[in-house]
Amino acid sequence: MMPVIDVKHLTKTYTTYKRGAGAGQTIRSFFQREEVVIHAVNDISFAIGQGEICGILGPNGAGKSTAIKMLCGALYPTSGEIQVLGYSPAKDRKRYVGKIGAVFGQKSQLIWDIPPIDSFNMNKAIYGITTQDFKRRLEELSELLDIAHVIEKPTRVLSLGERMKCEFVMAMLHQPDILFLDEPTIGLDVIAKVKIREFIQQLNQKRNMTCILTTHDLEDVEELAHRVIVINHGEKVFDDSLQRLKLFLGEKKRVSFTFADSAGKTVFNNAYTKVIDRPSDFQITLEVDTAQISISDFLEDISRKHRFSDISVKELPIQQVVMNIYENAEGVPG
Repeated sequence: MMPVIDVKHLTKTYTTYKRGAGAGQTIRSFFQREEVVIHAVNDISFAIGQGEICGILGPNGAGKSTAIKMLCGALYPTSGEIQVLGYSPAKDRKRYVGKIGAVFGQKSQLIWDIPPIDSFNMNKAIYGITTQDFKRRLEELSELLDIAHVIEKPTRVLSLGERMKCEFVMAMLHQPDILFLDEPTIGLDVIAKVKIREFIQQLNQKRNMTCILTTHDLEDVEELAHRVIVINHGEKVFDDSLQRLKLFLGEKKRVSFTFADSAGKTVFNNAYTKVIDRPSDFQITLEVDTAQISISDFLEDISRKHRFSDISVKELPIQQVVMNIYENAEGVPG
């Protein structure tokens, strides 16, 4: 299958200047400035197929948003090649933008002092959407996102969740083939996040739409992404499934016990377990390396020593896995 997004050796470099503090160094900088080269994106390559939802993760300043902006055509790459749906985003921008949609959590497409419906009509004119298609799509999107009752109110009076839902309508009215999402759930409450995630899943399933998602909310990635790319210091350090990302720290599980009797004097740290949390003598959470001992053998061993009234076995939290990758990029499976 031919990829719909094909990125080869993508690089974006900025040049800025260092200026010291104080009047003396400020005056000196007028005559001689120290040049600083910043590699925002440094030689990354990947390909994404039709219908994939791909999460791009990384700490602040890693290069995620810069990469998305180059994929959208808003920035020219310093070097490398981008092909999206057969277009070069920066060079073929006029033809290309009709094929993509974008939602940026920290940058609104809506006009602040007018109702969203007027902004939607503006997009109708920009993209040349017929009146019949516009009405049908707006009705469908409004029903999916439950916003029919807010689209005639001024944007400034809407809640953040209502505004973000309207942002999705703006991005989807022209039925793009690819949707770029940069922090789409930032600042939203739990209910609004669930609605947005359900909306993205429905679009993906119904239209086989490709989605590129950059976020710091790892629940977005766990709920939506088929695949994860991790960028750190402008470089790609991981590119595979979410399950393989979790296996980066080894085949480990997090097991929580509530004991029937006090286990205060028991030492649980050993070659295959590590204590994560011990709030009382009756409760403990352990990290178990299942490559060294199976969960069944581990539970049997514990049950010989202690009676317990409750137990839960979970995967390692993805936050821990991603944080470990940020801090120790070398040796990450790719």
